[in-house]
Amino acid sequence: MKKPKVVIMGLGYIGLPTGAVIADKGISVRGVDVQTLVVETINQGRIHIVEPDLAALVKKVVQQGCLKAYTTPAPADVFMIAVPTPFKGSHEPDITYVEQAAQHMTPFLEPGNLILIESTSPVGTTRIIQKQIEQARPELQNKLHFAYCPERVLPGKILQELRSNPRIIGGITEEDAQKAKEFYALFVDGELFTTNDHTAEMCKLVENSYRDVNIAFANELSMICQSIDVDVMELIHFANKHPRVSILQPGCGVGGHCIAVDPWFLVHQFPTQANMIHQARKTNDTKPQWVLSQVDESIRSFQQTHHRSPQIACLGLSFKPNIDDLRESPALHIATSIHQKYPKVVAVEPNLTLPCVQSIPLRSLEEALKEADIFVVLVAHTPFQTISYPPHAIVLDYTHQCRAR
Repeated sequence: MKKPKVVIMGLGYIGLPTGAVIADKGISVRGVDVQTLVVETINQGRIHIVEPDLAALVKKVVQQGCLKAYTTPAPADVFMIAVPTPFKGSHEPDITYVEQAAQHMTPFLEPGNLILIESTSPVGTTRIIQKQIEQARPELQNKLHFAYCPERVLPGKILQELRSNPRIIGGITEEDAQKAKEFYALFVDGELFTTNDHTAEMCKLVENSYRDVNIAFANELSMICQSIDVDVMELIHFANKHPRVSILQPGCGVGGHCIAVDPWFLVHQFPTQANMIHQARKTNDTKPQWVLSQVDESIRSFQQTHHRSPQIACLGLSFKPNIDDLRESPALHIATSIHQKYPKVVAVEPNLTLPCVQSIPLRSLEEALKEADIFVVLVAHTPFQTISYPPHAIVLDYTHQCRAR
C-alpha cells in the first residue's frame, strides 16, 4: 500500500497516539475531534492527556505537518474510528459515538475507501456501521472496505505497544481484511493476523474478560486473607512457586475503559451463558465497597482513641499507576465516597494539575505527609513507592506494595 491519507475520528487516549504513530511514518493524518480545545491544543504541538513520550512525538509530527487536527473530516483513503463506547441503562453497550462518527464521515467517502473501527464494540458493530453507511450512500454499496481491529495497548506504554503488539484484523470479507492488513503493516511491527469481523470483535471482549476473571480471583483472595490475618501478597508469592500457578496482584478494584467495561458487553449480549464473566464483574465491582468498610473501621478506631476526626489523605485517583486516566477508576470512587462521608479529606494525584477533582481538594505529597493522620493508598504511583510516613500515621495500602499498618 502506498502512503494513504488517513482520517482518525476521535483524538483521545487511543486516537491521538495512533495518529501520531502513523504520522511518524510520514503519512498524512487528519485527526478529528468534537472538542475545539482538543483540536487547538494538538495543532499547537501539545497534548491534553498524560502518556509517556507522547508529547514529544506529537510536537514532532505536528511541526513536520504530518498530523493536523480539525473538528470535521475530509476526503481520505483510510477512515479510522477511535471514539468511546460507554454504557447506557444497566450496563448496556452504547455505540452512539461510533454511529455518529460514521455519520460525520459518510459524506466524504469515496469508492475504495477503507473504514476501520478500533473502538471496543459489541459483536456485530462493524456490520451495523456498514449498513448505516450504505443506506446513506447506496451508490457506495460493495465499493468500500470494512474491518475491525481492536486496540490492545497498556496505558503508560501505548506508543511502544501500538508499534510492537500483534494485531487481530477482522474484515467483513477476506479482501477487506487484507486491505486493512496492508494498512496496519505501514506502522505496526508486530505480527498481523486476519480473520472475520465477528471474531475480531469477540477477541477484544474475551481478552479483557479473561483478565477480569483472573483479577477477581486475586481480589477475592485478598478479602478472604484479611478475615484470617494472612498476608495475601506472601500467600500469592508462595502459591506462584507452583509451576502451573500464576495468581495476579489484587488491588482496590478494577478500572479503565477496557477491563472494567468490556466484560459487560458479553454479559449483556449473552446473559444466560456468561455466568463466570458476570460473577467476576460483580466481585471486582464490590471490592471498592470492601475497601470503604475497612477505611470506615480505621476512622472509627481513630476517633475513639483521639476524640477527634482524622485528617485523611487518599493517595492516587487514576485507574492505574503513573497515568492521569480517571475512567471507571475505583480509586476515584473510593476517594469520592470517603469525602462525602468525612469532612477532612484531601487527595494526592501527581499526574493531575487541577485544584480539585469532584470537589476533593488536591494536595502535594509533601503537604499530605505534614497534615494527614490516615493515608489510604489506592494507586501504586512511582512517587508513592518510597514514602517515609510519619510515625503516628495509619497507612491503609490497597496497592499491596506493603502491608497496611
